[in-house]
Amino acid sequence: MKNIRKISILALVLVLALGALSACGGGSSSGSEGGDDSADKTIKVAASPTPHAEILGSISDALAEQGWTLEVVEFEDYVQPNVATTEGDVDANYFQHVPYLDEYNTENGTDLVAVGNVHYEAMGVYKGSKDSFDALADGDKIAVPNDTTNEARALQLLAANGVITLKEGVGLEATKTDIVDNPKNVEIVELEAASIPGALADVALGVINANYALGASLTTDDAVAYEASDSEAAETYVNVIVVNKGNEESEKTKALVAAIQTDAVKKFIEEKYSGAVVAKF
Repeated sequence: MKNIRKISILALVLVLALGALSACGGGSSSGSEGGDDSADKTIKVAASPTPHAEILGSISDALAEQGWTLEVVEFEDYVQPNVATTEGDVDANYFQHVPYLDEYNTENGTDLVAVGNVHYEAMGVYKGSKDSFDALADGDKIAVPNDTTNEARALQLLAANGVITLKEGVGLEATKTDIVDNPKNVEIVELEAASIPGALADVALGVINANYALGASLTTDDAVAYEASDSEAAETYVNVIVVNKGNEESEKTKALVAAIQTDAVKKFIEEKYSGAVVAKF
Protein backbone atom coordinates (compact mmCIF):
# COMPACT_ATOMS: atom_id res chain seq x y z
CA MET A 1 0.00 0.00 0.00
CA LYS A 2 2.85 2.34 0.81
CA ASN A 3 4.45 1.57 -2.55
CA ILE A 4 1.21 2.33 -4.40
CA ARG A 5 0.90 5.63 -2.52
CA LYS A 6 4.51 6.54 -3.40
CA ILE A 7 3.92 5.76 -7.08
CA SER A 8 0.76 7.90 -7.09
CA ILE A 9 2.57 10.86 -5.57
CA LEU A 10 5.43 10.50 -8.08
CA ALA A 11 2.98 10.40 -10.97
CA LEU A 12 1.30 13.58 -9.72
CA VAL A 13 4.67 15.38 -9.52
CA LEU A 14 5.53 14.34 -13.07
CA VAL A 15 2.18 15.57 -14.39
CA LEU A 16 2.65 18.96 -12.71
CA ALA A 17 6.22 19.25 -13.99
CA LEU A 18 5.18 18.45 -17.55
CA GLY A 19 2.40 21.01 -17.32
CA ALA A 20 4.85 23.70 -16.22
CA LEU A 21 7.28 22.89 -19.04
CA SER A 22 4.45 22.98 -21.55
CA ALA A 23 3.42 26.43 -20.34
CA CYS A 24 6.99 27.74 -20.60
CA GLY A 25 7.39 26.29 -24.09
CA GLY A 26 4.16 27.88 -25.24
CA GLY A 27 5.29 31.30 -23.98
CA SER A 28 8.65 31.26 -25.73
CA SER A 29 7.44 29.99 -29.08
CA SER A 30 5.54 33.22 -29.83
CA GLY A 31 8.71 35.34 -29.79
CA SER A 32 11.38 35.73 -32.46
CA GLU A 33 15.16 36.00 -32.24
CA GLY A 34 16.37 39.42 -31.11
CA GLY A 35 13.28 40.03 -28.96
CA ASP A 36 11.12 41.22 -31.88
CA ASP A 37 7.89 39.57 -30.69
CA SER A 38 5.23 39.63 -33.42
CA ALA A 39 2.64 40.65 -30.81
CA ASP A 40 4.77 43.54 -29.54
CA LYS A 41 3.76 46.66 -31.47
CA THR A 42 5.73 49.19 -29.41
CA ILE A 43 8.94 50.63 -30.85
CA LYS A 44 11.08 52.02 -28.04
CA VAL A 45 13.82 54.46 -29.06
CA ALA A 46 16.49 56.12 -26.89
CA ALA A 47 17.22 59.68 -28.01
CA SER A 48 18.71 63.04 -27.09
CA PRO A 49 16.01 65.65 -26.34
CA THR A 50 16.96 68.15 -29.08
CA PRO A 51 16.55 67.67 -31.97
CA HIS A 52 16.33 63.88 -31.96
CA ALA A 53 13.34 63.33 -29.68
CA GLU A 54 11.53 66.20 -31.39
CA ILE A 55 12.07 64.66 -34.81
CA LEU A 56 10.89 61.28 -33.53
CA GLY A 57 7.78 62.93 -32.13
CA SER A 58 6.91 64.09 -35.63
CA ILE A 59 6.54 60.48 -36.86
CA SER A 60 4.43 59.16 -33.99
CA ASP A 61 1.13 59.57 -35.84
CA ALA A 62 2.47 58.02 -39.04
CA LEU A 63 3.60 54.95 -37.12
CA ALA A 64 0.29 54.77 -35.27
CA GLU A 65 -1.52 54.59 -38.60
CA GLN A 66 0.50 51.45 -39.32
CA GLY A 67 -0.34 49.93 -35.94
CA TRP A 68 2.85 50.86 -34.12
CA THR A 69 3.21 52.73 -30.83
CA LEU A 70 6.34 54.88 -30.63
CA GLU A 71 7.90 55.31 -27.19
CA VAL A 72 10.78 57.79 -26.94
CA VAL A 73 13.13 57.52 -23.95
CA GLU A 74 15.18 60.70 -23.56
CA PHE A 75 18.79 60.75 -22.34
CA GLU A 76 20.99 63.78 -21.70
CA ASP A 77 24.30 61.92 -22.04
CA TYR A 78 25.99 60.12 -24.95
CA VAL A 79 26.62 56.76 -23.25
CA GLN A 80 23.36 55.48 -21.78
CA PRO A 81 21.46 55.33 -25.09
CA ASN A 82 24.00 52.81 -26.41
CA VAL A 83 23.94 50.88 -23.13
CA ALA A 84 20.15 50.69 -23.23
CA THR A 85 20.25 49.47 -26.84
CA THR A 86 22.91 46.85 -26.16
CA GLU A 87 21.02 45.50 -23.16
CA GLY A 88 17.73 45.36 -25.06
CA ASP A 89 15.95 47.96 -22.94
CA VAL A 90 15.16 49.85 -26.17
CA ASP A 91 14.82 48.71 -29.76
CA ALA A 92 16.98 51.45 -31.26
CA ASN A 93 18.67 54.73 -30.52
CA TYR A 94 19.01 58.02 -32.33
CA PHE A 95 21.56 60.53 -31.05
CA GLN A 96 24.97 59.85 -32.62
CA HIS A 97 26.98 59.93 -35.82
CA VAL A 98 28.97 57.02 -37.27
CA PRO A 99 32.47 58.13 -36.12
CA TYR A 100 31.21 58.24 -32.52
CA LEU A 101 29.45 54.87 -32.98
CA ASP A 102 32.61 53.26 -34.34
CA GLU A 103 34.68 54.59 -31.46
CA TYR A 104 32.07 53.41 -28.93
CA ASN A 105 31.99 49.90 -30.39
CA THR A 106 35.79 49.67 -30.35
CA GLU A 107 36.12 50.88 -26.76
CA ASN A 108 33.24 48.82 -25.36
CA GLY A 109 33.34 45.63 -27.42
CA THR A 110 29.76 46.18 -28.58
CA ASP A 111 28.22 45.37 -31.96
CA LEU A 112 25.85 48.24 -32.67
CA VAL A 113 25.12 49.12 -36.30
CA ALA A 114 23.71 52.12 -38.15
CA VAL A 115 20.60 51.37 -40.19
CA GLY A 116 19.55 54.75 -41.55
CA ASN A 117 20.75 58.33 -42.01
CA VAL A 118 18.50 61.04 -40.63
CA HIS A 119 20.05 64.48 -40.20
CA TYR A 120 23.14 66.58 -39.88
CA GLU A 121 23.51 69.23 -37.18
CA ALA A 122 25.27 72.17 -38.76
CA MET A 123 27.87 73.81 -36.55
CA GLY A 124 27.49 77.58 -36.59
CA VAL A 125 29.44 80.72 -35.76
CA TYR A 126 27.31 82.83 -33.42
CA LYS A 127 27.49 86.50 -32.52
CA GLY A 128 29.21 87.56 -29.34
CA SER A 129 30.48 91.12 -29.01
CA LYS A 130 30.84 91.25 -32.81
CA ASP A 131 28.11 90.61 -35.37
CA SER A 132 30.17 89.70 -38.43
CA PHE A 133 33.55 88.45 -39.56
CA ASP A 134 34.31 91.88 -41.03
CA ALA A 135 33.86 93.43 -37.58
CA LEU A 136 36.65 91.34 -36.06
CA ALA A 137 39.52 93.39 -34.66
CA ASP A 138 43.12 92.46 -33.95
CA GLY A 139 43.33 90.12 -30.97
CA ASP A 140 39.59 89.36 -30.72
CA LYS A 141 38.67 86.07 -29.06
CA ILE A 142 36.74 83.30 -30.79
CA ALA A 143 35.46 80.41 -28.68
CA VAL A 144 35.60 76.88 -30.11
CA PRO A 145 34.78 73.46 -28.57
CA ASN A 146 37.71 71.86 -26.80
CA ASP A 147 37.08 68.24 -27.87
CA THR A 148 39.16 66.98 -30.79
CA THR A 149 36.38 66.32 -33.29
CA ASN A 150 34.41 69.51 -32.81
CA GLU A 151 37.44 71.77 -32.55
CA ALA A 152 38.59 70.58 -35.95
CA ARG A 153 35.13 71.28 -37.37
CA ALA A 154 35.17 74.76 -35.81
CA LEU A 155 38.59 75.57 -37.25
CA GLN A 156 37.54 74.38 -40.70
CA LEU A 157 34.44 76.58 -40.49
CA LEU A 158 36.55 79.60 -39.58
CA ALA A 159 38.94 78.77 -42.40
CA ALA A 160 36.06 78.47 -44.87
CA ASN A 161 35.09 82.04 -43.95
CA GLY A 162 38.58 83.48 -44.30
CA VAL A 163 39.29 84.08 -40.61
CA ILE A 164 42.28 81.72 -40.58
CA THR A 165 44.17 79.47 -42.99
CA LEU A 166 44.96 75.85 -42.11
CA LYS A 167 47.65 73.51 -43.37
CA GLU A 168 46.56 71.79 -46.53
CA GLY A 169 45.12 68.33 -46.03
CA VAL A 170 44.55 68.41 -42.26
CA GLY A 171 40.81 68.01 -42.75
CA LEU A 172 38.82 67.00 -39.68
CA GLU A 173 41.96 66.38 -37.66
CA ALA A 174 42.92 70.05 -37.57
CA THR A 175 44.18 71.63 -34.34
CA LYS A 176 45.31 75.14 -33.43
CA THR A 177 48.88 74.16 -34.32
CA ASP A 178 47.74 73.71 -37.93
CA ILE A 179 46.89 77.41 -38.33
CA VAL A 180 49.37 78.84 -40.85
CA ASP A 181 47.82 82.27 -41.35
CA ASN A 182 45.84 84.41 -38.92
CA PRO A 183 45.58 87.90 -40.46
CA LYS A 184 43.61 89.45 -37.59
CA ASN A 185 45.57 87.62 -34.94
CA VAL A 186 42.39 86.26 -33.39
CA GLU A 187 42.77 84.26 -30.21
CA ILE A 188 41.22 80.79 -30.40
CA VAL A 189 39.73 80.06 -26.97
CA GLU A 190 39.01 76.38 -26.31
CA LEU A 191 35.97 75.79 -24.08
CA GLU A 192 33.70 72.88 -23.27
CA ALA A 193 31.17 72.77 -26.11
CA ALA A 194 28.13 73.03 -23.83
CA SER A 195 29.48 76.16 -22.14
CA ILE A 196 30.04 78.29 -25.25
CA PRO A 197 26.48 79.70 -25.53
CA GLY A 198 26.84 81.09 -22.02
CA ALA A 199 30.25 82.57 -22.85
CA LEU A 200 29.20 84.58 -25.93
CA ALA A 201 29.20 87.86 -24.01
CA ASP A 202 32.90 87.35 -23.26
CA VAL A 203 34.09 86.63 -26.79
CA ALA A 204 33.76 88.21 -30.22
CA LEU A 205 32.27 85.08 -31.78
CA GLY A 206 31.54 81.55 -30.67
CA VAL A 207 31.47 78.35 -32.73
CA ILE A 208 28.65 76.19 -31.38
CA ASN A 209 27.20 72.75 -32.08
CA ALA A 210 23.58 72.90 -33.24
CA ASN A 211 22.17 70.93 -30.31
CA TYR A 212 23.70 73.35 -27.81
CA ALA A 213 22.66 76.35 -29.87
CA LEU A 214 19.08 75.10 -30.05
CA GLY A 215 19.12 74.34 -26.33
CA ALA A 216 20.18 77.94 -25.68
CA SER A 217 17.37 79.24 -27.96
CA LEU A 218 19.86 80.67 -30.45
CA THR A 219 18.41 81.11 -33.93
CA THR A 220 19.66 81.73 -37.44
CA ASP A 221 19.39 85.46 -36.68
CA ASP A 222 22.08 84.97 -34.03
CA ALA A 223 24.42 83.18 -36.43
CA VAL A 224 27.11 84.61 -38.68
CA ALA A 225 27.70 81.42 -40.67
CA TYR A 226 26.97 77.70 -40.78
CA GLU A 227 28.86 74.70 -42.13
CA ALA A 228 27.86 74.07 -45.73
CA SER A 229 25.53 71.12 -46.35
CA ASP A 230 28.11 69.64 -48.75
CA SER A 231 31.10 70.13 -46.43
CA GLU A 232 33.30 67.26 -45.30
CA ALA A 233 31.81 67.56 -41.82
CA ALA A 234 28.26 67.39 -43.16
CA GLU A 235 29.01 64.15 -44.98
CA THR A 236 30.93 62.66 -42.04
CA TYR A 237 28.75 63.54 -39.05
CA VAL A 238 25.30 62.48 -40.20
CA ASN A 239 23.18 61.37 -37.22
CA VAL A 240 21.86 57.83 -37.62
CA ILE A 241 19.36 55.29 -36.31
CA VAL A 242 21.27 52.52 -34.48
CA VAL A 243 20.27 48.97 -33.48
CA ASN A 244 21.97 45.82 -32.24
CA LYS A 245 23.57 43.73 -34.98
CA GLY A 246 21.05 41.12 -36.06
CA ASN A 247 18.09 43.48 -35.79
CA GLU A 248 18.76 45.39 -39.00
CA GLU A 249 15.90 43.68 -40.85
CA SER A 250 13.40 43.38 -38.00
CA GLU A 251 9.87 44.68 -38.55
CA LYS A 252 10.41 47.38 -35.94
CA THR A 253 13.63 48.62 -37.53
CA LYS A 254 12.12 48.70 -41.01
CA ALA A 255 9.01 50.55 -39.78
CA LEU A 256 11.07 53.12 -37.84
CA VAL A 257 13.48 53.91 -40.69
CA ALA A 258 10.71 54.05 -43.29
CA ALA A 259 8.67 56.45 -41.13
CA ILE A 260 11.55 58.84 -40.53
CA GLN A 261 13.04 58.97 -44.04
CA THR A 262 10.11 60.81 -45.62
CA ASP A 263 9.39 64.14 -47.27
CA ALA A 264 7.15 65.00 -44.32
CA VAL A 265 10.10 64.70 -41.93
CA LYS A 266 12.30 66.76 -44.27
CA LYS A 267 9.68 69.50 -44.20
CA PHE A 268 9.40 69.29 -40.40
CA ILE A 269 13.19 69.67 -40.03
CA GLU A 270 13.38 72.58 -42.47
CA GLU A 271 10.52 74.49 -40.84
CA LYS A 272 11.48 73.87 -37.22
CA TYR A 273 15.24 74.34 -37.34
CA SER A 274 15.76 76.84 -40.20
CA GLY A 275 19.07 75.42 -41.36
CA ALA A 276 20.60 74.52 -38.00
CA VAL A 277 19.53 70.92 -38.64
CA VAL A 278 19.58 69.49 -42.17
CA ALA A 279 17.92 66.28 -43.39
CA LYS A 280 20.46 63.87 -44.94
CA PHE A 281 18.39 61.10 -46.55
